[in-house]
Amino acid sequence: MRTSGVLMPIFSLSSKGGIGTLGKEAYRFVDFLNEAGQTWWQILPLNPTNYGDSPYQSFSSYAGNPYFIDPEFLIEEGLISDDEFNSFDFGEEPSLVDYGKLYENRIKLLKIAFSRFKADQDYYDFCKGNSFWLDEYALFMALKNLNNDISWENWDKPLRFRETSTIENLKNSQSEIIDFYHFLQFKFYQQWFKLKEYANEKGIKFIGDIPIYVAFDSVDVWSEPEQFSLDKNLKPKAVAGCPPDAFSAEGQLWGNPLYNWSFMKKDGFSWWKRRMGHALKLYDMVRIDHFRGFESYWAVPYGETTAKNGKWLKGPNMSLFNAFKKEFGENLPIIAEDLGFLTPQVLKMVEKTGFPGMKVLQFAFSTDSESEYLPHNYNKNCVVYTGTHDNDTIIGWANSASSEELDFASNYMRVGQEGINWAMIKTAMMSVGDVCILTMQDIIGLDSSARTNTPSTVGQNWKWRIDGICINDWLAEVLFDLTKLYFRDKKAE
Repeated sequence: MRTSGVLMPIFSLSSKGGIGTLGKEAYRFVDFLNEAGQTWWQILPLNPTNYGDSPYQSFSSYAGNPYFIDPEFLIEEGLISDDEFNSFDFGEEPSLVDYGKLYENRIKLLKIAFSRFKADQDYYDFCKGNSFWLDEYALFMALKNLNNDISWENWDKPLRFRETSTIENLKNSQSEIIDFYHFLQFKFYQQWFKLKEYANEKGIKFIGDIPIYVAFDSVDVWSEPEQFSLDKNLKPKAVAGCPPDAFSAEGQLWGNPLYNWSFMKKDGFSWWKRRMGHALKLYDMVRIDHFRGFESYWAVPYGETTAKNGKWLKGPNMSLFNAFKKEFGENLPIIAEDLGFLTPQVLKMVEKTGFPGMKVLQFAFSTDSESEYLPHNYNKNCVVYTGTHDNDTIIGWANSASSEELDFASNYMRVGQEGINWAMIKTAMMSVGDVCILTMQDIIGLDSSARTNTPSTVGQNWKWRIDGICINDWLAEVLFDLTKLYFRDKKAE
């Protein structure tokens, strides 16, 4: 079945309060997708942001970002007032997220809500059903608060090494702040699953995102260090990244700790099964980031300042995915983010899984040789993108492309008066790929100033927010007509 959808981060919605939330604007976007004949809403990871405000560097691979809890819904519940909400400064620029202002003020607002919250059976059921990750997360965040938010590697030794008596004493003394973090996750997931239920009833499905790695400063590493490649002092032996490529001449030094794959395999991949099982409840389809890293991964010696001096090490390959299929069934709703340096071994692994890979049109127009990203080379079992969150917008790409690339793209896509963004959108939609995902910035024709992320940079990423007037009936009709023309309309199912 041919389908299509839109990549739009939650934080990019035009919700009140400085950042997109799971509130009214999210529901309005679901309605927009429905009217436009779309099937998918692809989002970025929902986890709390950590280093550089990146959703790919989080304190937890399970927890939801408390910034996404919608304050207007809390007002309706009587947990905060309009005046209290409006008394906080969450940023002056409606088109950009001000993470500094959110860090300074959002938790203060949520603590007011917590002070009025009365636990009920739904809350107790949530805490019990999610205790396998929630209790450790709440404790971890309470300890971060106690230690002025510094990384756990700099905590006192009894905390770093989880000395039992110390941990138990702190659970008692920090019980109120621990309860606060339970409350935040309850509210986040309450709002998320209500939104998901609404979307699914409208025929809109979510594509969620699992980063292949977790942050070193995370409860995942602190609570289960044996799952990671650490030395006796709990320092990483090597860290993750990728070699020099089209994005960066020095490669990308992500800094995440690597997995102890031999331990994980002996353990039956229980850590990964828990993580995937949780993701399959959250989303209708799961995109696994940096999929090639399961065949072999780039390991950079700890302490290096670039990724150039790394080396390839072997990953778990099919043993992990065979474990998934045995646990969750053969037909797993997974997208393999198979971009980057692909060897025959990686391609063979992706083929064996049966998961659809990704085709990115912006990669297609090199004049050096025929590209696998040109639509005439696609097979049906793929997800076609004009660009991902790591790409420039189409307009931005066109402004920086060489004249040879631009001429090739213009001739290939028959760019006309509609502009290169709509020509590329049409080319992606008409391709044979089963699924086509468009970025919202490209649909409304924005330039590089609306880019979501520029890899290997810090400080200006993950900030773009849409103007709410862009989500309108006229645009929905335009997108619907195009979707129907290329037989991707869910209303025709």
